[in-house]
Amino acid sequence: MRKTLIPAIGLSLLAGALQVNAAGLSADHAAFGKMPDGTTVEKYTLRNSLGMQATVITYGGTLQSLLVPDKHGKTEDVVLGFDDLDSYLKGTSFFGATIGRFGNRLAEGKFTLDGTPYQVPQNDKTNALHGGPKGFDKQIWKAEQIKDKGWVGVKLTYVSADGEMGFPGTLKTEVTYSLNEKNELRIQYHATTDKPTVLNLTNHSYFNLAGAGNGDILDQVAMIKASHYTPVNAKLIPTGELPPVAGTPLDFLKPTAIGKRIREDNEQLKFAEPTQGGYDHNWVLDTHGKVSALAAEVVDPKSGRHLQLFTSEPGVQFYTGNFLDGTVKGKGGKIYPHWGAFTLETQHYPDSPNQKGFPSTRLDPGKAYTQTTVFKFVNK
Repeated sequence: MRKTLIPAIGLSLLAGALQVNAAGLSADHAAFGKMPDGTTVEKYTLRNSLGMQATVITYGGTLQSLLVPDKHGKTEDVVLGFDDLDSYLKGTSFFGATIGRFGNRLAEGKFTLDGTPYQVPQNDKTNALHGGPKGFDKQIWKAEQIKDKGWVGVKLTYVSADGEMGFPGTLKTEVTYSLNEKNELRIQYHATTDKPTVLNLTNHSYFNLAGAGNGDILDQVAMIKASHYTPVNAKLIPTGELPPVAGTPLDFLKPTAIGKRIREDNEQLKFAEPTQGGYDHNWVLDTHGKVSALAAEVVDPKSGRHLQLFTSEPGVQFYTGNFLDGTVKGKGGKIYPHWGAFTLETQHYPDSPNQKGFPSTRLDPGKAYTQTTVFKFVNK
């Protein structure tokens, strides 16, 4: 698989439960809960001097909370999730989770590699979604605190056995969350395999820049630097085409309120949310894997929070919380409403192993999968 290679950042082990470096960065960890078998799930909290704070739990490699100040200095948690482990165990929305082995959908859960067919259990009607019913989002990851000169972070590791959820090869995966004094939360991925396999990792955080549970995101303004997208059929599987976004409700090349066209009479919007319309599509980014180039930006006009996205991936799945129905009670007892959040899932395209014209998601022994995604927050 061809990936944009990111230089090593020289991370070293951060000893002890709490460390503060000269830049005002700190990190600590504590217990978050226990699995039914007694395994402890830990939480790791990263902080900077600007009021930003990220908490990651070892269940699912999940970004459990992300505190970000607004233009007045008021801090809100801008990602959806839960206060307790039991709610994550019962949840079905992948809030904040690390997704693997294959993010997004595989048609009928099937793919063929070197003439051998493979079957992933179907968990999204006839599709396999986000790696099947027991993907990386439901595993316990090993963790260690890390730091370098300008970052604090946590490195998570998980070994997926050959045949897990039907995927070939023993896969060794590392996911590193790190925070700096520029209000950048960086997620770096690295994986190797001992057999040819397919791989598509992402993070599934649901963002509401007004604060999780503080209404819907329809007035928030999105820009996605993508001239093309991958349209889907009624089963949300790509057709294989790469048409332009121009003239469609999927055109976010210029900043546009998320709700401006979400209810339009458009087949693609109705496939994503048949009742009222919604977005659940992969955009083909114009940034071509250049991490320094702005790939997307979402702004909450009221709070002044800007979320800027940078990634080495060729695509991003923009999803508007279409399946949230106002029944999910999240952190602080807040209800998560319909259209109550958006995702920016950096990825290769959905169903890529079954689509000859899409960038390859194949990973071979002796090669390394790498990905870098940065969520940067700006207030103005």
